[in-house]
Amino acid sequence: MQKRVFGTHLLTIAVVAILAPQSILAPNSAIGQESEKGKNPQVELETTMGNFVIELNQEKAPKTVANFLQYVKDGHYKDTVFHRVIADFMIQGGGMDADLKEKETRPPVVNEAGNGLSNKKYTVAMARTSDPNSATSQFFVNVADNGYLDRNNAQNQAGYTVFGKVVKGMDVVDQIGKVETRTVAARGLMRDVPAKTITIKEARLLKN
Repeated sequence: MQKRVFGTHLLTIAVVAILAPQSILAPNSAIGQESEKGKNPQVELETTMGNFVIELNQEKAPKTVANFLQYVKDGHYKDTVFHRVIADFMIQGGGMDADLKEKETRPPVVNEAGNGLSNKKYTVAMARTSDPNSATSQFFVNVADNGYLDRNNAQNQAGYTVFGKVVKGMDVVDQIGKVETRTVAARGLMRDVPAKTITIKEARLLKN
């Protein structure tokens, strides 16, 4: 069993299984070319606390963006929750249902943390285990400048892949980042779980 980590912040989430390495979506796949040339795709997350929009950087993180968009297209994020919230750090979701059971995922995507994008406030990055190339569907939104998560500053020189930024609904992100949290008994102890469930009702690709 593995645990997801963010630099010095240890997550107490057990991953269902170690995924066998398989091919991932190529950066020039149709999924990564949803928008017109020169325009980045945008995804709106409708949550029980309001909506916010993420602009994806397919030039800097092509494989990660293709991976994320495939999960959006598959409806994977519908009824998942923000299961980990730490004030002045980040909000994490995209992989668990309301019962804190991890959803089945596709094979992991390669780490693209060395793309020049920094974990600044309101940027969106991939969550992963201690294996740099283990990211699947879970993502987090930075609610503070967390530059120590960048590859150049990370202790293991791996870092966390930034692949987009929130361009609308920052107030919603801020509200989620301030909710009351608790520790629950789920696959061991899970800390920083919102006391009131915050659900992603839908994730939809917007038309440019």
